[in-house]
Amino acid sequence: MTNRISSNKKENEKKKISKRLEKQKRKNERKTNNSKKSFEDMIAYIDETGQITSTPPDVKIENKNHNI
Repeated sequence: MTNRISSNKKENEKKKISKRLEKQKRKNERKTNNSKKSFEDMIAYIDETGQITSTPPDVKIENKNHNI
């Protein structure tokens, strides 16, 4: 009975260690990839028709709407 309990503990400990190592590997991969996007790449704009675009709206059109 005691061997079974201690063997279960050993197996659980091995699982914990392997999970920790896998997590550390994934963390290191994320750090080395440096796939961070710049703030400008993350910005989205909405045009006159309500569609999402990656290009900013014309400044002239925007100023005309504010004067009304």
